[in-house]
Amino acid sequence: MQGNHSPIRKSIVMQQVEAAQALLAGASERIERYRKAEGTIQLVNAQGKPLRRRAVRVEFVRHAFLFGANIFPLFDLEGEQHARYAQRFRELFNYATLGFYWGAYEPEAGREIGRERQQRIAQWCQQHGIATKGHPLIWHEVYPHWAPNEPELVKSLLQARVRAIVRTFRGLIDRWDVVNEATVAQRFDNGIGRWITREGAAPAVAEALQWARAANPRAILLYNDYNLSPEFERLVAALVEHDAPLDAVGIQSHMHTGEWTLTRVWEVCETYARFGKPLHFTEVTVLSGQHGWQLPRPWRSTPEGEQRQANYVQQLYTLLFSHPAVEAITWWDLADAHAWQGAPAGLLRDDFSPKPAYDRLRHLIREQWWTPPQTLTTDATGAARFRGFLGTYRVTVGTTVQTFELKRGRNLWLMRAPN
Repeated sequence: MQGNHSPIRKSIVMQQVEAAQALLAGASERIERYRKAEGTIQLVNAQGKPLRRRAVRVEFVRHAFLFGANIFPLFDLEGEQHARYAQRFRELFNYATLGFYWGAYEPEAGREIGRERQQRIAQWCQQHGIATKGHPLIWHEVYPHWAPNEPELVKSLLQARVRAIVRTFRGLIDRWDVVNEATVAQRFDNGIGRWITREGAAPAVAEALQWARAANPRAILLYNDYNLSPEFERLVAALVEHDAPLDAVGIQSHMHTGEWTLTRVWEVCETYARFGKPLHFTEVTVLSGQHGWQLPRPWRSTPEGEQRQANYVQQLYTLLFSHPAVEAITWWDLADAHAWQGAPAGLLRDDFSPKPAYDRLRHLIREQWWTPPQTLTTDATGAARFRGFLGTYRVTVGTTVQTFELKRGRNLWLMRAPN
């Protein structure tokens, strides 16, 4: 029997390899189509008349696409370690996830020791042009020891927590993983687990999203899960059907036990894109050492593992960046020194030196997918045209400087400059 199945198995593997190769072969065309747009700068003087044959300097400042990581340990580090971590983070990423785990944020009732810490990190991000997201407001794990287990009591506390935090951080953090992993909450015998079990996952998530929306009508609200199953699909479908304020779907992809096939990655994108919501890959883990969960420590990064990680990461990010529904990719732990479960899961080693995967990503994000600076000349109508990656641009004409956002579709920017 084993011999009979072997050719079938090999055939399936070959089909997956060929399908993956086809997906990657089409990535450049999709990136060109979905991640770029045409921009026109219309240069006029104070009277609104076109300025012809004028030099216009165009510089790409920041991607619209969110490339990020969690930034939990930023201020746990001191001196040279802090400086190196911060430099590596801002050289690569424009997006950061901050921790709002209830039991850590409020270890004693009313004593929110996490507030000042997260405000400090969010302010640092704002100073460096890094967008932020808070994670998570409601999760059945990291549950405070003091919190009640009676569903109605915990619901009241959660409503107050969500509204207070979203309102307090408005302007510093305007993206939130409002609820995390509700599809498996019934497995946890605590207040949140009991509340979600009583209400049902979709109604509980919808209500929590409403609390967050009321606190910040402009916030981008996510539901986040690792349980890529029909349960997750039914939950998202119910939220969409009942018009819950869900702005994006968060998909976790911790690959401790082995990398997903690229065909699976694409299938996940296609599965959740059908709900019409942007997709955020919120927690990406790819190991650079032995695969597994909670292996004996020290659990080392290896040269072979680092090369495997780099090759896969390059393909994964290329595929995700090419999918029109994906708007964000968050690598989970930047450095091995702070990686979940002590795994070799970082883009940096313990000493914060970059692994090959870091260098590959930096090449993609900051070079290959980066619009180079260019100097244009306005035509007879005062217009200068270019094509570039979606995001923020700085436009300079003489001493006049303005920033513009290049978005999908038609972009016409009116800029006034002296004669």
